[in-house]
Amino acid sequence: MLMQTHESRLKALREELKRRDLTGFVIPISDEHMSEYVGEYAQRLAWLTGFGGSAGFAAVTLTHAAIFVDGRYTVQVKDQVDENLFEYRSIPGDSLGDWLKDVSEEGAKIAYDPWLHTWNWVAGLEAAVEAAGITMVPADSNPIDAVWADQPVPSDAAAIVHTEDLAGRSSAEKRADVADWLCDEGLDAVVVPALDSIAWLLNIRGQDVAHTPVALSYVIAHKDGRADLFIAPEKITPEITQHLGNAITVRPRDAFQAALGELSGKHVSVDPEFGVVGIAQALRAGGANFTFKQDPTILAKAVKNAAEVQGHRDAQARDGAAVSRFLRWLEVTAPAGEIDELAAAAKLEGFRREHGDLRDTSFDTISAAAGHAALPHYRVDEESNITIPPGSIYLVDSGGQYPAGTTDITRTVWIDAPDGREPTAEMKDRFTRVLKGHIQIDRAVFPAGTSGGQIDALARQYLWEAGVDYAHGTGHGVGSFLGVHEGPQRIAKPAGGQAGTSQELLAGMICSNEPGYYKAGAFGIRIENLVLTVEQDIAGAEGRYLGFEPLTFVPIGRRLIEKSLLTDSEIAWLDAYHDQVRAILAPQLSGDDLAWVERETAPL
Repeated sequence: MLMQTHESRLKALREELKRRDLTGFVIPISDEHMSEYVGEYAQRLAWLTGFGGSAGFAAVTLTHAAIFVDGRYTVQVKDQVDENLFEYRSIPGDSLGDWLKDVSEEGAKIAYDPWLHTWNWVAGLEAAVEAAGITMVPADSNPIDAVWADQPVPSDAAAIVHTEDLAGRSSAEKRADVADWLCDEGLDAVVVPALDSIAWLLNIRGQDVAHTPVALSYVIAHKDGRADLFIAPEKITPEITQHLGNAITVRPRDAFQAALGELSGKHVSVDPEFGVVGIAQALRAGGANFTFKQDPTILAKAVKNAAEVQGHRDAQARDGAAVSRFLRWLEVTAPAGEIDELAAAAKLEGFRREHGDLRDTSFDTISAAAGHAALPHYRVDEESNITIPPGSIYLVDSGGQYPAGTTDITRTVWIDAPDGREPTAEMKDRFTRVLKGHIQIDRAVFPAGTSGGQIDALARQYLWEAGVDYAHGTGHGVGSFLGVHEGPQRIAKPAGGQAGTSQELLAGMICSNEPGYYKAGAFGIRIENLVLTVEQDIAGAEGRYLGFEPLTFVPIGRRLIEKSLLTDSEIAWLDAYHDQVRAILAPQLSGDDLAWVERETAPL
C-alpha cells in the first residue's frame, strides 16, 4: 500500500463526499461518549489533518477546508497542519457557521456524524446556516471511516472491578440514588453515555482509552434500581459478572441503539453535554418521551466520599515522592545539556512506576523547555523534542492514574548552567506573582454557594497589577481513578459562559489550583497543586463557609522566587506548606533524595 499523505487523505474524503452527494463534512475530536480523551479508532481529526491537540475540529467542503482551534493551540496547529490544505481559524472568534456561509453556495449539504455531536451543537449550527440555504445532514455512517484504510479497531481489553474499599459506596447504593432521582423527576429511565459516569455508577474501570481508566459502554438506568449495561462481550470476565450481580443486565454494545427503541412511551432523560444526537434521534424514533437533564451521577461523582478522599491522599503522597525524586534527578543531570524533553518525561514516568501501582499517566506529560513552556498545552513528540537548555526555565505538568486516585501536578524550575547564569528579574517577578495567586486560591475562604467563577480573580490579581494574564482556567475538577478533568466545577473566568464556572463549590470537591504566565517564544510558568474543598470552622461565622486543603505535596522551586515580592503571611504559608511536604515525603525517601527534599523545604 502506498503511504498516504494528509493531502491524499483530504482528496479521498472529498471523493467520498461526492459519492454520497454531499457538499461538506465536519470532523471533531470526539467519540460516541463525548469523552475528553478518545480511543485511537476515534482520532479522525488527527488522521485527516495531523493535528495532535486535544480540542478543535475541522470542516471540509469540496473546495475549501479549515481547522478551528482555541488560543491554547494557535502555535501548535501551525506546526502540525499544512496551511496549503487547511485554513487556520481561531475559536471562539471565528464561527463554523460563518465560515460555511462564506465558502458554500445555496443548496449545500453539510454532513455531520450524529454520534459525535450533541443536540445543542447541531441545533445551533442549523440555525446559523439555515438562512443561507445550507442544510445540515446527519450521515448514515462516518465518511472518514470509509476512507481510513488502516483505522484501528476499538479496544477489546477486559473491564475490571473497582473495589468498594476504594469506591466508598456500593453500586447498589449509587443506583438507588439514581432511582430516587428518577422518581423525583417523574422519569422512568436515564441514558448514561459518559464513560466516567458509567465507571463510577457501576464501580468498574477499564483499559480502553489512554489516560482514563474506562470501558467503552453505555448504561440505561431504571427507576427500580436496575440497569442495562451495553458492552462488548469480550470485556466481561467472571469477576465482573459476579460484581455486577442480578440487577444489572449485560447486553452487547452494538445492541444499544436498538434498545433505545424499546423505551417507547417511557419518560427518559439524557444529559445534553454527553448525549449525542444519535441517542436523541433513536429515542424519538422509538417513541420515547425524552428530555435533557444533567446526568444525576455528575454531581455525586464530583463530591468525594471519605474513602475516595483518603485514596487521593494516599495516591498523592506516593506521587509526590516520585515527582520529588525526578526533580532532584533533573537538577543534577540537566545542567550538562544532555537531557531532552522526551527523556525527561520518560524518566518521570519511570519514577512513578518504581513507587508502585501506577496504571497509566493521567494525560500526556507536558515536558516543556524554554520557549516550549510558553505553550500551556504543549505536547512533546519526536519532531518537537529539544534538549533542555542549561540556563533556562523548564515546566513539567504531569499526573498518574492509581487505583486509589488521580494526580495532576505542575512544577516550574530553573535549570542551572555551567556559566552560572541566573534567572532574569522578569522571570522571578512573573514566577512570584504566579505563586502569590496560587497562595490566594489555597487560602481562600468563601461562603457556601460560591462558584469557581467567583474566586478565579484571586489567582490573577498580582499578574493583572503587572499588566499580564494567562489564557486558561485556574482550576478544574479531578476524578477518583477516573478523568483528570472532571466536572461540573471549574475555577475560571465566568465570561463567555464557560462550562462549570457557575457551579457551586461543595465540600468534597477536588479542584486543581494552577495559575500561570507565558511569554511567547521565551518561557512559561505554572504552579499546580490539587486541593480539596472543605468546611471551615470559623468562630462566630454567620452561615457556612468553605475553603481548600492542599492534596499535592512536592517542593515549590525556590530559585525563581523573588522574596521581596512576598508578604510575611505568604512566606509563612510557603514555609508551612513545605513543612507538610517534608513530613509526608521524608518517610518514603532516603539518601540524596531525602537530603534534597530537606534542603528544598527549609524555611524561606
